[in-house]
Amino acid sequence: MPLGLGRRKKAPPLVENEEAEPIRGSLGGVEVGSGGSVAALQPGLPPPPASLRPRLVFHTQLAHGSPTGRIEGFTNVKELYSKIAEAFKIPPVEVMFCTLNTHKVDMDKLLGGQIGLEDFIFAHTKGQRKEVEVFKSEEALGLTITDNGAGYAFIKRIKEGSVIDRIQVINVGDMIESINGQSLIGCRHYEVAKMLKDLPKGRTFTLKLTEPRKAFDMISQRAAGGKHNSSSQLGTGRGTLRLRAKGPATVEEQLSAFEERAIEKVDDLLESYMGIRDTELAATMVELGKDKRNPDEFAEALDERLGDFAFPDEFVFDVWGAIGDAKVGRY
Repeated sequence: MPLGLGRRKKAPPLVENEEAEPIRGSLGGVEVGSGGSVAALQPGLPPPPASLRPRLVFHTQLAHGSPTGRIEGFTNVKELYSKIAEAFKIPPVEVMFCTLNTHKVDMDKLLGGQIGLEDFIFAHTKGQRKEVEVFKSEEALGLTITDNGAGYAFIKRIKEGSVIDRIQVINVGDMIESINGQSLIGCRHYEVAKMLKDLPKGRTFTLKLTEPRKAFDMISQRAAGGKHNSSSQLGTGRGTLRLRAKGPATVEEQLSAFEERAIEKVDDLLESYMGIRDTELAATMVELGKDKRNPDEFAEALDERLGDFAFPDEFVFDVWGAIGDAKVGRY
């Protein structure tokens, strides 16, 4: 229902059946140095100067096998990948994505914008490249697309029995380099999902893919992450390091039960209305809405912060209701 704000005309939903989800998770093996103890920042306060921030050291390995490396001093995903590349003396563009506490291509353990302080990072690097011809016999291909926050989109989930599921060479974890020769490097998950949705039914298209390099015990594994489990993607440590696109990373307390439930409900609404799953986006929407007094204030905050998504008014109203339900414990 309209919210009464006179909001600008919204575009139709990006995708109906294709899904997309950016990664979210926790980070690895933390040490706190002599610079101070880990403490959560109070909401609304600016971060402390660099000299007063705790020195956080994380442990990492390459997923296909390597010695353990130590990384520190990053504030976003791109910087994290650069630190990993520096530790193992590889180009940063070789890092596809990271998982937590497992070297396997486990899509429920992806690392993203929120990082648990007691997890261990496994970095998955580029392996074999492949080119696949796909006949689009149905409108929905059965793919869930996510991205690594640094310019690579890859396959998070393959629906059982779908068009893509019948093509054995395509696997969960494969990076989508191009569609019909159009490069997707630098595209976000929802842009890739829209391109796949817009491909005409009844025609063949070409995918160029790169699979993650695998350890010996993973070579026969086709895919993981067929089921969605949003709660397992959140930080598992007693605190989390939250990476931000702008500004420094901050150490925060673990999410409350209200926040976890509200994020899950909003993520479900994203899938229903827009055909994407995106826990990081859902968390941002919950953060924007939890202190607003009415749906119009919430809609205005969304337009200011997330206007590029062009959320329908009905969707915004339902998200407002979901946040309110989670606040009072109506699950």
